[in-house]
Amino acid sequence: MFRSRAEKAQTVESAVRKALGDPRWLQSVRLDEQRRAVLVIEADPSDMETAERRRMDAEAAARGVRGVVEASAVLTAERSIQEPSPAPKVPLTPSSPATQRVRKGARLSDQALSDGAPTPSETKKIEGISRILVVASAKGGVGKSTVAVNLAAAMAKAGMKVGLLDADIYGPSIPTMLGTVDEQPGAGGDKKLIPVEAHGLKTLSIGYLSDPDAPMIWRGPIVMSAITQMLNDAAWGTADDPLDLLIIDTPPGTGDAQLAIAQRVPVTAAVIVTTPQEVALADVRRGAAMFAKTAVPVLGVVETLSWFEGPGGDRHYLMGEGGGSRIAAALGLPVLAELPMLQAIREGGDAGTPAAVTDEETGKLFTTLARRVAISLDTLETKPAPELVFED
Repeated sequence: MFRSRAEKAQTVESAVRKALGDPRWLQSVRLDEQRRAVLVIEADPSDMETAERRRMDAEAAARGVRGVVEASAVLTAERSIQEPSPAPKVPLTPSSPATQRVRKGARLSDQALSDGAPTPSETKKIEGISRILVVASAKGGVGKSTVAVNLAAAMAKAGMKVGLLDADIYGPSIPTMLGTVDEQPGAGGDKKLIPVEAHGLKTLSIGYLSDPDAPMIWRGPIVMSAITQMLNDAAWGTADDPLDLLIIDTPPGTGDAQLAIAQRVPVTAAVIVTTPQEVALADVRRGAAMFAKTAVPVLGVVETLSWFEGPGGDRHYLMGEGGGSRIAAALGLPVLAELPMLQAIREGGDAGTPAAVTDEETGKLFTTLARRVAISLDTLETKPAPELVFED
C-alpha cells in the first residue's frame, strides 16, 4: 500500500502524540520534509522550570518515534487560567478622586508611564539582527501586510539581507502572500528555528506552525510569548553575518501584542500604514501616540488605496483624497508613499509572488518606498528622531 507524504507525516505526528500521552499542553506537532518534528507546547510562565523539563522530555520522546530524525519544541507561555480574585471594594465619597469624571485629554500619571516604559534589559539587541522595523496600522484592512511584504521584497531585491516576521498571530497572511503556505521552519543543531526562505527573504509566521483552519484562541501573554520565541529563538543571522533589517508585520490596533512589541523588542523605528478615509485616519493618531509613549521613532506614513486610475488616465479617489498627507502633516511626519489601487498588487498577494519583484511598474513604487525607508533609518543614527506633537 502506497501512502502520500502527507499521510506518512500525519501517521508520524499521531505517533508522537501517542508517545507523549496526547497531553493537553501539546498544542501542535508538525513534521517537515527533513523528518524533523516541531512541537508547540503550552507553558505556565509562573513555573518555567517545569515547562523547560517538559520541553526536554517531549523532544527526547519525539526523537524516539520511528520516522523522526530530529525534534525541537517551542514553548508558548500563558498566565494561569484561574479566575482572578475580585478587587477589593473601596468606599467612595463625594470628595474621592475616584468619583471624578475622566475628561477628554486625561493622561496617565508619571508613575504609571514610567512603570510601562521599556527598560534596558527588555530591549537588549538581538544577535544576528542589525535593525528592526515595525510596519503597523491602528486599523485592520488597510493593506499593512501587503506593504510589509512588498517593502521587504523590494529591499531584498536591492541587495539587503532582510527578514520578515509575521506577528499577526490571529490572522497570519504572510505565508499566503509569499507562496509558502505548505512550508515549515526547520530546527538547527542549536534547537533554533530555521526561517523559511522565499523571494530572497528569511521569514517566520505562526501560520507555519499551526493548522491553517484552526482558530488561534490565545490570550495576550501567550501571544507575546509566541512572538518572542519566533524573534529570539530563530536563526535570523549571526554576529558575523547579521540581517541588515528585520521587518515585523504587527497585528492591527494598539492592544497588548502591539504594546509589548514596542516595549520589549529593540525596535529601531516604525512605519504607519493607512488609507485616506477619515475612519482610518482617526486610528492613526492613536497608533502614533503609542509609539511616542514607548520611545519608538516613526519614520512616516504610507497611504494605500490612494486612487484608482481609469483607462483614460483620470484618477478616481474612491477612499477620499489627501487623508494621508493631512494626518502626516498634523503629526509632523513625511508621507513615504501613496500607493494607488493596482490589480498587480492584489494578484501578487493572492498568487504568492510579491508585485514588488514581479511587476516592473509596481516595483518602482516599492523601490522608491524602500529607498526612503532605508535613508530614514540611516538618518536616525546621525540625528535625533523627530518629536511628535499632538494638538487638541
